[in-house]
Amino acid sequence: MRPLLVLRPEPGNAASVAAARALGLTVLGAPLFAVEAVAWTVPDPQGCAGILAGSANLFRLGGPGLAALTALPVLAVGGETARAARDAGFAVAAVGEGGLAEVARHLAPGRYLRLSGADPVPLEVPPGVEVDTITVYAARPLPLSAAAQALLAQPCVVALHSGEAARHFATECTRLGLVRGQIALACLAPRIAAMAGSGWQAVEISAMRRDQPLLALAHQMCQNL
Repeated sequence: MRPLLVLRPEPGNAASVAAARALGLTVLGAPLFAVEAVAWTVPDPQGCAGILAGSANLFRLGGPGLAALTALPVLAVGGETARAARDAGFAVAAVGEGGLAEVARHLAPGRYLRLSGADPVPLEVPPGVEVDTITVYAARPLPLSAAAQALLAQPCVVALHSGEAARHFATECTRLGLVRGQIALACLAPRIAAMAGSGWQAVEISAMRRDQPLLALAHQMCQNL
């Protein structure tokens, strides 16, 4: 069975590694980004219909300024983000499963706050919807660790949780001269697969945008390739 490489930042990396091991996989966690808080100015919540939350990181790293916004309902992407919102004292009005872009396409008219990481994915919103985007955290790219490079020198599977990780991972493989033809990618969404580029042995996409289905896909790939 092939080994699995998990590249997502902490604390999600440790959770994914533990879940993969519970499936019987040989897995290495090697975060490809360090997620850090950035300074931000708290907006006036008056007149806002809610907060668009595309990651649990905004609640972990948003800092004391979040307390001024807890009266606003949260529209969260996935259960992990919803749990982080509730832990931070917010009420969750909706939990989406198709990514923040899918949530945004179904918004009721009004003004929303999008608290996000740096360089967020653009959103298409319906008429009558206004979105104010505020950066509250940033992901600093890291080089592939020596342990990750050693694992990638053999046939393996890599789990990719974000488009930014896919792009940076592809860049690192090129920089290090790693052979893409023996590396298979398990991707959380089609956009992630597209951002990884070409030349990989296999690229497959999870049926749902959640960690457990992604790891189940990775398990199948580790067994069958």
